[in-house]
Amino acid sequence: MFLKKAAIIGGTGYGAIELIRLLQSHKEIEITKIISQSQAGEELSATYPHLNGIITKEMEALNTEELEKEIDILFLATPAGVAKNIIPSFQDTSVQCIDLSGDFRLTSEEYKEWYGKEPASADVLEKAVFGLSDIFTEEIKSASIISNPGCFPTAALSALIPLIDGGKIQTEGIRIDAKTGISGAGKGLSEKAHFSSANENVVPYKIGQHQHIPEIERYASQFADNDVKVSFTTHLIPMTRGLLCTIYADLKSQETTASILDYLQEYYQEKSFVRILPEGHFPATKGVTGSNYCDIGAYVDERTNSIVIASAIDNLVKGAAGQAIHNANLMNGWDETMGLEFIPVFP
Repeated sequence: MFLKKAAIIGGTGYGAIELIRLLQSHKEIEITKIISQSQAGEELSATYPHLNGIITKEMEALNTEELEKEIDILFLATPAGVAKNIIPSFQDTSVQCIDLSGDFRLTSEEYKEWYGKEPASADVLEKAVFGLSDIFTEEIKSASIISNPGCFPTAALSALIPLIDGGKIQTEGIRIDAKTGISGAGKGLSEKAHFSSANENVVPYKIGQHQHIPEIERYASQFADNDVKVSFTTHLIPMTRGLLCTIYADLKSQETTASILDYLQEYYQEKSFVRILPEGHFPATKGVTGSNYCDIGAYVDERTNSIVIASAIDNLVKGAAGQAIHNANLMNGWDETMGLEFIPVFP
């Protein structure tokens, strides 16, 4: 059977390691190259012993000319500012590119402002499709370059877009309270992710400055009659995996919890990875750990005519590698669940 050959650039980060774990069970994709500029020539198991005897290929340095001839799908699990210099080499080839960084999620002006770096070239930005799999499904199917969403935007937009699209909520005064595990900070060392700082501690960070703010606003605005602005506060939680967004908004008209949940159920009825929870039930990070699910629950406060809607994902799966594979499935016309049929890990 012919398998699509895939390469992963950024082979030692958490996103890449999760891609490797998930792609091991994919029926149509074979990982043929793992690329790490800093650790070329080393075996991945030297950094991640849990891969001993499973991944035996040595990591390689990047050679775009060779890579173009040898692969069909390129996953870029690189820090911000790297993918925008690599993907142009593949934009006129048959290689499908899926970028897990933020290099193609924003306009040039937004990227300069929020990331503090020079943006990708305009012609590549025009080709990139935002890979929120359960919302932009049809656009993704015909794309050659995918900009995988950030973890916070995946959870927040999955809850917000249906309500905005259906005219259910006021787009002014939306507040998002977001919490993530420490793996969301990546593999790099930092004071806030240090065990003695993070353990038994909850702390807000990047208030008003988080780079996912313009991403949430940009794609929520596509479903509104005006530019959506949100108040977005992130918190670091002392756990490894998991992300939870609790969103507060005013309703446009009288609704009940049951009517909103029925609407959300219908909105996502053909989507395999969004689960709308029954009335009185709300998502928990342990309910999605290790899986590609996004769980959503809602409560309508009829007294104030407002809504609280919560969404939970695994930040490394639905918020990164799992959604990247979901997008690869859509781009190639495969069953969207292929390689992602994992039951959440509990307890």
